[in-house]
Formats: sequence, C-alpha cells, structure tokens
Amino acid sequence: MSDEPIILIPARLASTRLPRKPLADIAGLPMIVQVWQRAMESACGRVVVAAAEDEIVEVVTSAGGEAVLTDPDLPSGSDRIYQALEQIDPKGAHQRIVNMQGDLPTLEPGLITRVLEALGDNEMSTLVAEITEAGERDDPNVVKAIVSLHTPSSGRALYFTRATAPSGDGPLYHHIGIYAYQRAALANFVALPPSVLEQRERLEQLRALEAGMRIGVACVDTVPVGVDTAQDLELANRILSGHTAPKGV
Repeated sequence: MSDEPIILIPARLASTRLPRKPLADIAGLPMIVQVWQRAMESACGRVVVAAAEDEIVEVVTSAGGEAVLTDPDLPSGSDRIYQALEQIDPKGAHQRIVNMQGDLPTLEPGLITRVLEALGDNEMSTLVAEITEAGERDDPNVVKAIVSLHTPSSGRALYFTRATAPSGDGPLYHHIGIYAYQRAALANFVALPPSVLEQRERLEQLRALEAGMRIGVACVDTVPVGVDTAQDLELANRILSGHTAPKGV
C-alpha cells in the first residue's frame, strides 16, 4: 500500500439545472478539464476523472489526463468514485481518497492539501468557510456546517443543514463540497442505504453522520464557485479569464 492519496473527480452529463455542464466552456477549456487541472496543480497525488459517459473520458484524455468510464446509472458521485477506485486500484494501493466535485473549476489547489490534513485519523473530512455575505445566511442553497472547532481552523462536523443554524450569536459556516475518506470508510459509506436525514435535507453527508462516522473539518478562507447555473458559469468564466478574483482570495 502507498501513503499517496488519489484524487477522484466524478462527472456526468445529465445535470438537471445545467445539462452537459462538464463540457461547458470556461476560459477556453471544458469545465472538467479546468477541474482536472486544479487537482493536478495541488500535486497531492494521482488524479482520475470518474466519468459517466465516453464523451467526458475523451475530453479528459485528449487534455493529457486520466479518466475511467463508470456506470451512468449510479445514484451519486460517491458511488461513482468508489466504482472507479475499484476498477483502477483493485489491490488497494491508495488508502486515502479525495472526492473533488467536477463542478468546482475555481477551487484553490491548496484546499486539497487542507482536506487531506483534516482527514488525519478521522473516517472522513471536509472544508468550511465562515459566511461573510449576509444573503448566504438564510439561503437554502448555501449548505451550512455546524462544527465544533478545537482550534480556530480545525475541528469536526456535528451536522449539515440548509437551514440557518446554529441560532444565537456567532459565526455560520458555509460547507465546501470536497471530501477526503479513508478507503474503508468510503466502502462502508456507499454500502449504506440513504438515511432519513439525508433524504429530508437532501445532503448525502448526513448518511455518514447518522451512521456514526467522524468527519474532520478544516476552516479555510476561500470558497470556490460551484457551477450549477448559467450565472455560475459566467462567474467562473470571469474568474478564470482573470477579470475577477474568487471570494476570499
């Protein structure tokens, strides 16, 4: 077994809000290639795109990347990266896995290092950033992480919600959708059925918390643009074309 992590990027064309978004042009490149480049720039380990369609595989390999085809009917990105992992690393050489969402083209590469640092001995880890824009506090599209911070920049997740929480004075934290897993924890996670709170909040990570998994958290200063709409796509284009800076940078 190797101590080197592997970064897996799930991607599929059948997005409901922005169809075929992995192939959308951002600053002259398909979005999935931009995301692959951010992962490569982190220099944290092997990077593989877990694709649902041949078109995505072809685009990534044409750019010099590595991609593997997975079952298009898999229910989630977590299932997709696990199937890809079993295909490309059946002997378990990689024991730390990063799930980097395929719609984060502006992600600062250093955040991949931070999520791996937060993994430590935890089963999973993820990232949060303090909410500084008032409109995000009550926006259900901004997922909030309720965290117990042991230091100003690290701790563990207690819950995730679309509601404005916790109540009272103090900061709220914006969850950033990048995860690291111990390999055994990822296998356990994808074997679990969807949980009650996961289905209620529409947040997959609650399945892990309901199953008693410990999720480490690192608090960072930058929030990447998640591309879900045409407006998000326009913003990512401006950022990667050098016309504006990502939040927190």
